[in-house]
Amino acid sequence: MDKGALLDRLGLSGEERLVLAKVLDKAGQAESRNVPASTDFLSPQQRAWAQDCLRLAGIPESACALRGGYEGAERQILLFLPDWLEPECAEAPIRCLRAAFREEEKPSHRDFLGSLMGMGVAREKVGDILVSPGSADLLVLDSVADFLLQSWTSAGRTRLSVSAIEPENLHIPVVQRKEVRDTVSSLRLDAVAASGFRLARGKAAALIESGKVQLNWRECVKPDKLLEAGDVVSARGFGKFELSEVGGLTRKGRISIVLQVYV
Repeated sequence: MDKGALLDRLGLSGEERLVLAKVLDKAGQAESRNVPASTDFLSPQQRAWAQDCLRLAGIPESACALRGGYEGAERQILLFLPDWLEPECAEAPIRCLRAAFREEEKPSHRDFLGSLMGMGVAREKVGDILVSPGSADLLVLDSVADFLLQSWTSAGRTRLSVSAIEPENLHIPVVQRKEVRDTVSSLRLDAVAASGFRLARGKAAALIESGKVQLNWRECVKPDKLLEAGDVVSARGFGKFELSEVGGLTRKGRISIVLQVYV
């Protein structure tokens, strides 16, 4: 199946189609030239699209690897591997930079991202931005690293001193999550989302049917979709949570669950 037919079969348009067309180009490049090839940084949702697309194209998971610069990175690249290269030996074209500033100043993630966009750096060239007191560590593609080292001097009104660092020196903030224990009548998406987003079940069902809820980074419009431990649910304007544990039945026949709600 050629690229156009594959994308048509997936029913994609707009941004999704453009992103996946580039992913397929990189997969084809690695196969035809027998050399590693990598995508730009992909968001979790874009990675979900890509995984669905590659599965339909018959490209095995062993032919690619995900890299984000550190374990647990949210934004990652897909690295396509030739037959002769083992995943653990593959080097990703990612550089680590540190933008230092005076600790009394408190620029936000938005300030850094806005500054980069204002310099003409495309969002897909930048991975995670890890903001800490006095510095922000960034994962960026090789193609923009030197430009940023030479030219990036401020984020908003905050003056920056930018340098290259090694991955092991990254300042990785602790992800803030709150554990919520609850019981639900079933593991249906609307029931669990009602608990995670603190909504009435009817409102949770309406939110799902409106297309604003994602299950494992894929849009899900079925309130009766059954969940299992490890599933991640997110909704625009309501946040994100993981169904981390599914327990047994209570005396009243309800199911015990544990949620990790991102705060």
